[in-house]
Amino acid sequence: MSSLEFRELEAFLVLAEELHFGRAGERLYVSQSRVSQLLRSLEGRIGAPLVERTSRRVGLTPLGESFLASLRPAYEALRATVDEARAAARGFGGVLRIGFQGTVDDYLAQAIALFEDRYPECAIEVAEIALSDPFGPVRRKEVDCAVVLLPVAEEDLVLGPVFSRQPQTLAVSARHPLAGRESVSAEELAGCRLIGIHGSAPEYWRRAQAPGETPGGLPVPAGPLVNTLQEGLSLTAADRGAMLLCRSTAEYHGRRSSIAFVPVEGLPDSLLGLVRHREHATPQAQAFAQAVGETLGREAA
Repeated sequence: MSSLEFRELEAFLVLAEELHFGRAGERLYVSQSRVSQLLRSLEGRIGAPLVERTSRRVGLTPLGESFLASLRPAYEALRATVDEARAAARGFGGVLRIGFQGTVDDYLAQAIALFEDRYPECAIEVAEIALSDPFGPVRRKEVDCAVVLLPVAEEDLVLGPVFSRQPQTLAVSARHPLAGRESVSAEELAGCRLIGIHGSAPEYWRRAQAPGETPGGLPVPAGPLVNTLQEGLSLTAADRGAMLLCRSTAEYHGRRSSIAFVPVEGLPDSLLGLVRHREHATPQAQAFAQAVGETLGREAA
């Protein structure tokens, strides 16, 4: 792939995000006409329009939408590979700062070990991030990447890999009527006050962690709001509400005699994903994403 072809793809990806030739040019540090030129060249190679242009709007054609869906992961993988090779060539020192929510499970520990084996000169710092601010630390450059609960629908963040699919568990006080059950149905959440998440987390994300209704449409009472996992567990132990957790987090805290962890049937599984910033992702973060993906591949094999 020549440098011109790579630049064409980059211009298309940025234009697909901005849907504005001027803003795309600003992000690419080129003129608006240069963005148009790169796009025309790419469309000429493909043989059909990828973008619809009118005096009022810019939008993707159906072919452009399909091309974007296939190109984005391939482009990110290629960029990560190049960054990894560059880092390896210069010894790849520095620091990788990883944020996480909940606990560092075995899978994540394996990925960290693989990264350390591959890049022994790069120091790793691991920090817990608040439930109430899953994406802020990446945006503020407090961490290079973060392992967060899904869903993630943030345009300025790159998501992937996604891993650790697990059933959801309901944390309740040991005094709660559901504490002795082997499992509960999702519809029974209508009888629980679910502890929610306070702060700057997007509403769609907070709703996913503490839904306002059951899959059948029954309303779920809202409990108190918390900023951190520890706050939520403390309120759970005090029987102020119940909290949904992934199985690995429940198992990690299972030694608490004041809290019971009951599997929930009928809810979508919990998933974790690695996020990094689209614009200022570090080579270390890109390489760690590669290590997470390789660990996922080994587990699948």
